[in-house]
Amino acid sequence: MPASSTADPSAPPPPEPLDVAVADSHTHLDMQDAPVAEALEKAASVGVTTVVQIGCDLERARWAAEVADEHPAVWAAVALHPNEAPRLTLEEGPRALEDALAGIAELAALPQVLAVGETGLDYFRTGPEGMAAQQESFRRHIALAKELGKALVIHDRDAHEDVLRILDEEGAPERTVFHCYSGDAEMAKVCAAKSYYMSFAGNVTFKSAQPLRDALAVAPPELLLVETDAPFLTPVPYRGRPNAPYLIPVTLRAMAEVRRTDVNVLAGHVAENTARAFGYPHAP
Repeated sequence: MPASSTADPSAPPPPEPLDVAVADSHTHLDMQDAPVAEALEKAASVGVTTVVQIGCDLERARWAAEVADEHPAVWAAVALHPNEAPRLTLEEGPRALEDALAGIAELAALPQVLAVGETGLDYFRTGPEGMAAQQESFRRHIALAKELGKALVIHDRDAHEDVLRILDEEGAPERTVFHCYSGDAEMAKVCAAKSYYMSFAGNVTFKSAQPLRDALAVAPPELLLVETDAPFLTPVPYRGRPNAPYLIPVTLRAMAEVRRTDVNVLAGHVAENTARAFGYPHAP
């Protein structure tokens, strides 16, 4: 969940609908302006028929679980964001982190919650004083995902080496997703060897993102997902305007261009992969 940059508040126009329905594997409906029902209807109108709503702290995790319970098109993932763990520890004390983790564990056990995430490491915003708390929280979330048999959704920012190391040390869950994949092609090969899913967001369209495109080009098709991370990371040509699940087709078409494949073929892979990664039924 990166910092927002929405200089232009106007919503981009709806893209041409996809012929093959897909899922937005990572979104934050609670941070978007549109009511949930409206956002889902707009997404479905362009072929985005499923969304995974992410809860990044205890309050937002509760909201995610409630919305997933109310809307069949929504599944939830819950966790303490990597930046939340050091905040709780440093500002409120170790007990606050323990209490929050206990609350996340209760929510993660609900049937509409299919994943533990986004968890992981973020060394961009958290300095050395918060790294221990982040790493401990990450290890606890890994253990929870394995205990419940649910997917693990990883936030990895400026921390590739430690994220991969801790996954190796703890033993990654059977289904592990790198949300908003941020590594290069070499890391993509490492993830592929370990069967980690790689989810690409709108930043793959940014001019400066050639390393991401290189990674996308070498990632196996059976491990690819697509996401918005909305309202953040709006794809070109709408960068700087608010993102939402209905813009998934823009990113997916850009991904298809990078991979030199038909968008319907890629959409079929992504739809099947997302269902397999999160463990919900998929009807071809």
